Parts: sequence; structure tokens; C-alpha cells
Amino acid sequence: MAPLKNGEQEAPGKQRMPLGDARRIVVKIGSALLVDGASGTLRGQWLAALAEDVAGLRRAGKDVAIVSSGSIALGRGVLGLAVGDLPLEQAQAAAAVGQIRLARAYEQALAPHGITTAQVLVTLEDSSNRRRYLNSRATLEQLLGLGVVPIVNENDTIATDEIRYGDNDRLAAQIAVTVGADCLVLLSDVDGLYTANPSEDVSARRLNRIAAITPEIEAMAGDAGSGLSRGGMKTKLMAAKTATASGCAMVIADGRPLHPLQALQQGAPATVFVGKDDPKTARKRWISAMKPQGAITVDAGAVAALARGKSLLPAGVRAVAGDFGRGDPVVILGPGGETLGSGLVRYTASETRAIMGRRSDEIEAILGYKGRAALIHRDDMALQ
Repeated sequence: MAPLKNGEQEAPGKQRMPLGDARRIVVKIGSALLVDGASGTLRGQWLAALAEDVAGLRRAGKDVAIVSSGSIALGRGVLGLAVGDLPLEQAQAAAAVGQIRLARAYEQALAPHGITTAQVLVTLEDSSNRRRYLNSRATLEQLLGLGVVPIVNENDTIATDEIRYGDNDRLAAQIAVTVGADCLVLLSDVDGLYTANPSEDVSARRLNRIAAITPEIEAMAGDAGSGLSRGGMKTKLMAAKTATASGCAMVIADGRPLHPLQALQQGAPATVFVGKDDPKTARKRWISAMKPQGAITVDAGAVAALARGKSLLPAGVRAVAGDFGRGDPVVILGPGGETLGSGLVRYTASETRAIMGRRSDEIEAILGYKGRAALIHRDDMALQ
């Protein structure tokens, strides 16, 4: 595969899509794909075809999460609001009306395939605040582990301009990072990133594979073209930066035809952004780079358990130093004071001192609430 200028790489023959190798996939669906712009009603046939695609991925043993726009677009149709930018209060009202319809639509589309769905509403603060981030991550991990397909959307009913993602491309990238996805698929009204706007420049060429997002690549991005959509190619490149830095490949593909995910697997044209490393390696590098807010010393039994890939339980802790909060990074020390690694702790320093050396089933009696069994989960840990 020969590298070209601007970080692009051209694949010989039919391009290989990362969906086949992915264990966990996040799919972002825009409003213009899901909701008819003229009538403001759901495109039921399209959603039914997408549900078949998702069911196929689930049968192949893959975890799937969906980040879906459409609540405001559906709500505005019910309320009779005009297409275009809405005042904040009207947008929030439309979202409140549309969210329940959106969740019901996905439930009804996926239920015939034996798939359980869950609605997860988030705001920007849920990812910028480490405690909320850990809560969101734990919830999504549990849902995916139970075989559920989460339907994620920004909580437009309460989010203000100051505390919102503003578009679901970036939200999808953050969800992909949060759940450690291998592949993020942005279903759009175009089949990839072009060197220029293909509707205006007949010489525009789609970039099939991008290994690095350079300033030249960024300069090719345009603005949103749909009256229902907030995002454009610029936001998709921002999403690509977030996803690929965390080891997640990202695909921009045409979502307008029926069965868009199946088409991707069969080699439909698209732009693939190559992930750096893999999600687990990227996450551990991110944790290692954080400044520790405290230290936890463990016993020999815990050292052996960590070496086997286990989580750190309170029973293996012998000493606690520092004044850290829940979700803060801490250094993990062995019995002799040697550094074993670092991790994101699930309890505050005072709570950790109270439960150290105790069994996980004793946590509720000690703290007064039923906490998590692990003090530091193995997925939130980077060992040396």
C-alpha cells in the first residue's frame, strides 16, 4: 500500500473495511437518514433495513452501539415547527417529544430480531467530568456485556449551548472512546471525504484511506449541507481525530441506501481513517500519561492477581496515600514500594481507607451503599 501526499493511503483493488475485524462497533446515524425532511416522519423502511444489518453484526458476535440523531427532527414534525435552526427552548421541547418516539422506533425495529435496546442520554459534562465518565462507561459496558444495543443521544432536553457537543459526530467519537470500540461508522449523505465538494467540482476525488489527518486534509472539509443536520465534514474530521487517537478506526459512508452496513461489508465506497495502535493500548497510554493524585500499596496476593489480568479488589490493599477523588488517577505500588502501574480509582481516598483489606461483599455495610466490587477495574489500569 503506497503512501500518498497529505497522509492518504490508497488501497489496491477493493478496500477492506474494518467492520469484519472489529469486536465492538459504534454506528452514528444522522437525522437526514432517519427522518424524512419534508414530512418530519420516520423513514420506517430504512430503519427496518438497518435493524437487519445490526442483527447480522450481533449474530457475528460483535457488540453494537448506536448514536442516533433524530429526536429534534421527529419532535419538530409532531409539534409543527419549521425546518431550520430553532430557538433553544423550542429545540428542547422538540427533543422531549421526539426522544420517546425515537427510542420506541428503535425498540420496535430491533425487537423482532431478539435484540434488546436501551436509551442512554448524555451531555458534554458526562465525558469532561471523570466521575460521570466512569459512570457512563460502566453503564454502557454492562449493557453491551448483556447483549443490549444502547441507543445513545445527546440529552437535548436539558443541554444548553455552553454544555453541549453540538453534533452527534463528535458525540459518537466520544462514545467510541468510552466503550473501547474498534470501529466507528458515520453514516452520512456522502460516501466519504473528497478533495473538494463533488457537487461543485467534477474533478473531486474521494480519499479511500487516510492514515494521518494533516492540515491539507482538514482544508478539504466543507460545512453541513442538510437542513436537518448540525454536523458537516469538519465535525467528522474532529470525530476522526478523537477516535483514531484512541485506536479506533473510523469510516465515513453513504447511509442513504437500504442496508448501509451490509453494503459496507460488501465493499461499498467509503473513507477509512486508520486507528493508531489499538483501543486497549491507546487507553492504557492515556491513563499512564495522567498525573497521579495518590498512591495505593497492595500485597503480594494482589500483585499476583494483577499479573493474571485481574482487577484490583479492596482486599488486596495495604496502604493509601494522598487525597484523591473518585475517578482520579493513582499510582499502584507493590509491597516493597515498587511501582506496578497506575489506574483510575472507583472510590475516594477516605472510602478506600475504610474498605482496604476488606472483602467486596463487606463494602455496603462499611460505606452504607452498595458500591462496585473492584477498587480499580482492569480496563482502567495500565501496568508496567
